[in-house]
Amino acid sequence: MTQDAFPSVVMEIMTEFAHQTGLTSERAPRRYLWTDAFAVCEFLELHRLTGDEKFRKLALCLVDQVHHVLGRHREDDPRIGWISGLDEHQGENHPTMRGLRIGKPLYERMPGELIDELLEWERDGQYYHYLTKWMHALNRVSRETGDLTYNRWAIELAKTAHDAFTYTTLFDDQKRMYWKMSIDLSRPLVPSMGQHDPLDGFITYNDLQATAPKDPEWPNLKVEIADMADICKGRDWTTDDPLGIGGLLCDAYKVAHLVANRRIDLADLLLTLLKSSHAGLEVYLRGKSLELPADCRLAFRELGLSLGLHAVERLQELIDGKSDFFDEGPLHSWIENLMQQVVLGEQIEGFWLERKNRETDLWTEHYNINMVMLATSLVPDGYLRF
Repeated sequence: MTQDAFPSVVMEIMTEFAHQTGLTSERAPRRYLWTDAFAVCEFLELHRLTGDEKFRKLALCLVDQVHHVLGRHREDDPRIGWISGLDEHQGENHPTMRGLRIGKPLYERMPGELIDELLEWERDGQYYHYLTKWMHALNRVSRETGDLTYNRWAIELAKTAHDAFTYTTLFDDQKRMYWKMSIDLSRPLVPSMGQHDPLDGFITYNDLQATAPKDPEWPNLKVEIADMADICKGRDWTTDDPLGIGGLLCDAYKVAHLVANRRIDLADLLLTLLKSSHAGLEVYLRGKSLELPADCRLAFRELGLSLGLHAVERLQELIDGKSDFFDEGPLHSWIENLMQQVVLGEQIEGFWLERKNRETDLWTEHYNINMVMLATSLVPDGYLRF
């Protein structure tokens, strides 16, 4: 299949996603924050590519539905209304003021209830790294539509998440982060820190700040950006998880944009991200996971890697086009090394485009996230645009 054919395939995927999840049908809404964040970006990109207004409307409708489903308490929760506790009018004006639920099928773990690590994956609450994805999606809407309301909502969400998920340790007076919080953000559900959460926060906050108007009355994230910069110092980002590697590669591309367009000195961070991505990819490939049959593979994690490899291509183009901002030497060498793996992304996409590989129970179990991540990898600029 040629690259030119991908938009039509992606239109089919995203149209089906909208129907299946209750966005364009009478089905009960099935909202999941991670998937929906990528879907918003993809609808925006389809609008840009085709000029079809329906895709822009789908993006805006999806934002509205996410806020009215995941910004409010669950149907099986004795609490009602907006998570923020705001009245209906104020809740409509500030739908992200107290965060957004993940959208997991089970109710959150109750206070005092022992943690079951396997069950916790199916329980609701709030994930920081899902919230940053939604901040990014809102900011993309703001830039595409020119409506700064979405940027304000993203910044309000950033401030809420930062305040709830970060804390200062008593023993060394260092800031850290919780991985998962309760629906109302009153207590941690998983106290350990997500490996890449501080990095996600630092990059996303900078993007939101760059979009915000130069208005002293507009909320800003200067304090939060400084906090995240401190938490990021000296951290090892290396992972052998394909979704994590893909995320690092996307982050490297975004950091390069911050260097080139905002004149922020992040050359060391950019180099670190490329080294970490390369090291993690080598370990991952030694495991030969991509040689397993479809019923043993998690598509959305692999497609996160292929998305990251698309980011490498765009990173090389950016650096070649703005060479004045980037030093010769190690940076170019690491990018060249990673460019040799770009074909891997094409292989991953080709594998999951084959219908027989999408007929396993494992694919069906994660159907919506798999389809949206496949669409995002095939047409990546909606998500990667920064």
